[in-house]
Amino acid sequence: MDSESFIRNSSFRGRGGCTFKADLHIHTCLSPCGDLEMSPQNIIRTAKEKGLDIIAITDHNSTRNVRTCMELGKKNNLFVIGGCEINTQEEVHCLAYFPDLEKLDEFQNFLDEHLPDIKNNPDIFGHQVAVDEDDNIIYKEEKALIMALDIDIESVSEKVLSMSGIFIPAHIDRSKNSIFSQLGFIPFDLKYNALEISWRTTVEKLTEKYPKLTGKRFILSSDAHYPEDIGRVHTKLKMEKTDWESFVKAIHRL
Repeated sequence: MDSESFIRNSSFRGRGGCTFKADLHIHTCLSPCGDLEMSPQNIIRTAKEKGLDIIAITDHNSTRNVRTCMELGKKNNLFVIGGCEINTQEEVHCLAYFPDLEKLDEFQNFLDEHLPDIKNNPDIFGHQVAVDEDDNIIYKEEKALIMALDIDIESVSEKVLSMSGIFIPAHIDRSKNSIFSQLGFIPFDLKYNALEISWRTTVEKLTEKYPKLTGKRFILSSDAHYPEDIGRVHTKLKMEKTDWESFVKAIHRL
C-alpha cells in the first residue's frame, strides 16, 4: 500500500480530516436489474481498483446482501455503508443509509411489511439472489423487488430518520423514478439530508434548471448495476474517521 492510500484508509485522519472518494449508490446481484457479476466479492475488488475509499450498498427494496459486503469491506480496508434504494408509493426512488446491521434488520422488517406480495418473474425483471463471500447463493428473493412500496415518500422519510438513518431522494435529474419526474416538485415538508444527482448532469446545470435548489446538499453517485460502472462518478467527503458518525457529519457539511 502506498503512503497516500495508508493515510486515506487509516482509522484516524488527524485534525481537519482527509478527503475520501465515495460511491454511495451501488446495486448487487440481489437487485433484479443488477448484473449477476455484481457479487460482494466483485464489488469490493472493483471499488478498490477504482480507488474508492467508501461505498454504499443500495439494492432495490432490500438490505439482504449488505452484511457480506460489509464483512468483505472490513477485510479489504474499504468502508462499506449499509443502505437501500426504496421505491415509494409514488414510484420515487430514494436512498437510505443506516448506522449498523441492527438498524438494517429493523428496516428490512419495514420493507417486508410494505412491499406488495407479487412474485418475481426472473425472465422479465431479472434474478434476485444474495451470495456469500465465495459467490455461493445463500438467499433467493421471491417477491418482485422492482415494485413500489404501499407507503408514500413522506412516511418513508420519517421512518428512516426516526431510525437515525440518512435519507436522500435519488437521481433527481432523471426523467424516470425521480422526485421531479413523478411529483414535479419536492414537497415543502419533506425531510431529507441531501439530494442525489447522476453522472448525467452537474450541480451547476441542475441548479440553473431548478434555481430553488441553490445551496442544497448534493451527492454524486454511479447507481452502478454492472462492475464497470462502479466509481464512474463519486462524491468527495471530508472525514476524520471512516465511521458512521464522521460520515453523517460529512453529509451535513456538503
